[in-house]
Amino acid sequence: MSNNLEQKAKSQKPKAIRVLMSGGGTGGHIFPAIAIADEIQKRFPDAEFLFIGANGKMEMEKVPQAGYKIVGLNIAGFDRGNLLKNINLPFKVISSLMKARKTIKEFNPDIAIGTGGFASGPALYTASRLGVPIFVQEQNSLPGKTNIFLSKKAKAVFTAYPNMEQFFHGTKTFFLGNPIRKNIITDLIETKSAKEKLGLNPEKLTILSVGGSLGSRTINNGWKENFNQIVEKEYQLIWQTGKTDYAEIVDSCRLSVDGKSDNQKSTTNNQILVREFISDMALAYSAADVIVSRAGAIAISELAVAKKPVLLVPFPFAAEDHQTKNAMTLVEKDAAKMVKDTEMKDRFLSTLLAICENENERKEMSANLEFFAKPKATNEIVSKILELINIQS
Repeated sequence: MSNNLEQKAKSQKPKAIRVLMSGGGTGGHIFPAIAIADEIQKRFPDAEFLFIGANGKMEMEKVPQAGYKIVGLNIAGFDRGNLLKNINLPFKVISSLMKARKTIKEFNPDIAIGTGGFASGPALYTASRLGVPIFVQEQNSLPGKTNIFLSKKAKAVFTAYPNMEQFFHGTKTFFLGNPIRKNIITDLIETKSAKEKLGLNPEKLTILSVGGSLGSRTINNGWKENFNQIVEKEYQLIWQTGKTDYAEIVDSCRLSVDGKSDNQKSTTNNQILVREFISDMALAYSAADVIVSRAGAIAISELAVAKKPVLLVPFPFAAEDHQTKNAMTLVEKDAAKMVKDTEMKDRFLSTLLAICENENERKEMSANLEFFAKPKATNEIVSKILELINIQS
């Protein structure tokens, strides 16, 4: 009888690990969550996943596109601009907690991982109340209030910046970096070769300007105001404008259009390449000698892996001005320069030219960026989670 039981036990597959994920509102919360889920799935092909997001937010579209199930909560953040909109907030919180509890009890996860966003609060708080081990991944140098609150119940917090223990008292904190797109790590190539692939002169200094997927009007205006000086200096510019400003920039800068949709571009003397959106960011990073960028957490993590000198222009209206805090962390390490939105007219061109005209400073900035480069972040975060819950992959 005992032999039959032993044989039956051996023939049964071990229970598939169940993982609850929550993160959303912006790509900076969503894509790290998806990257972590992908890494767990790679190690445990039979793993089962469920995401919890906020109805009406971009995770409700992006997560299913990545192949994962998601449940939406009717939750929103506190609106500081219009206090009347907060009247229904307590009811939204209560209903979200109730739905989260029902969803989590039905799914019965082994672990829960949160990367920030409105839904992450009720999802992970409820999971912790139900005895599920929870983990928090914080992308920014100034943590969001939700993650600070959740960290008190978490087994560990994973950060993209050092010395974050001050925010997460009593919780194990690991400086492992932000999960970023795999192709940014694997597809970087030699700078001259990248310039040639883009039809640019491999010998000329090239600036890459990125303002996020929607573009940055502040950065776009900075280029328009200083366009002639860049042309006169014979610098090459790869300029990602975003869809909204693209047509007006082509017109105002008197550029000729060649190509459509994702590969839409404009050139003048083979010196300026303008695109609404850049799909192959690894190639663009590779071609750049200097980069101008907003200071979102994931953007900075990608820039650190690319190791190119960067001028950061933080978006001033990000929650709790975290982009400025992100940028200052790099500036204090001499890994980047920063110009605020309000300083663009007075300091953008002079700060940019100071970087472009000083090769030694560019080399120093690139070397200092390496401190923040964490290309194995996703792998190491997942390994640490499995270690802390005693599961072997």
